Amino acid sequence: MPEKKLEMDLLLDFYGDLLTPRQQEICRYYCREDLSLQEIAEIEHISRAAVYDMIDRCRSELFHYEEVLHLASSCRKRLQLYGQMLKSEDLKEVRDLIRQCRDTEIEGGYYEQ
Repeated sequence: MPEKKLEMDLLLDFYGDLLTPRQQEICRYYCREDLSLQEIAEIEHISRAAVYDMIDRCRSELFHYEEVLHLASSCRKRLQLYGQMLKSEDLKEVRDLIRQCRDTEIEGGYYEQ
């Protein structure tokens, strides 16, 4: 599966609920079931061009949500840090990694009350 399609599939996990049910269904066919545009068009009884347009619009929306909210990138960072924690035997290093995980939670959105 092409890299952009994989990224779109990942972003569906985070932001899919922000799409309409119809957009979600089309994206699910495209990303998760790996159907061609023509196959989706036949299932949905719409033109191939309409499928292309909807997928393109959804891709733009999903990437925009990630650009603004950074949920997927923060999750990737935390998963990488968790992996490093599991490998580390140094308590000081683990504490530093925990701080870095915490920082990914508050990047760009921490407001003191």
